[in-house]
Amino acid sequence: MALTQQLARVSLQYLAQCRETAADSQANAPGWSPPAEDTLDLDWAIWGLIKVFRWAHIDAAHTNALERSITGGTGGDIGFLDHPEVYDGFGAPPALLPPELVTEIAHALDAIDVSKAIAQLPEDSAEAARACGFEGFDGNLPAYLGQHFDALRDFYHSASRRRLAVVTWVD
Repeated sequence: MALTQQLARVSLQYLAQCRETAADSQANAPGWSPPAEDTLDLDWAIWGLIKVFRWAHIDAAHTNALERSITGGTGGDIGFLDHPEVYDGFGAPPALLPPELVTEIAHALDAIDVSKAIAQLPEDSAEAARACGFEGFDGNLPAYLGQHFDALRDFYHSASRRRLAVVTWVD
């Protein structure tokens, strides 16, 4: 079973609705079903980028921004999302980044020159894959990392413009 990093852009009203649905359900099911266009599957890319940032000694603030974008924050009680309807129970339950923190992260992601980090990867593709923790990766690693970073940054910008929260989890 492959585990991947998941994100969803949601309104605080939607979260309140899910909280009420869970409270009214015998199985505590929150009715979690954000629109597909408001979800993002980052695969393993951001985990690899975080490793690359550490390996290449990229500015710690940039590494922290990447980590924060996928680990959530202290944005409120979303324990009702700790349910099989939302995620498979592997690792920490879903975490929330409230709209104001989403905007902060969107700005922090703008300051990151991901190509600078990617350029520091070893030229040998097997060594580069090992630096990311992707033993046996078969593909264009710089493109894979860059595309997923761009998707993350765009995702956060859209959430910020729309004043949405972001829920993160691994599934």
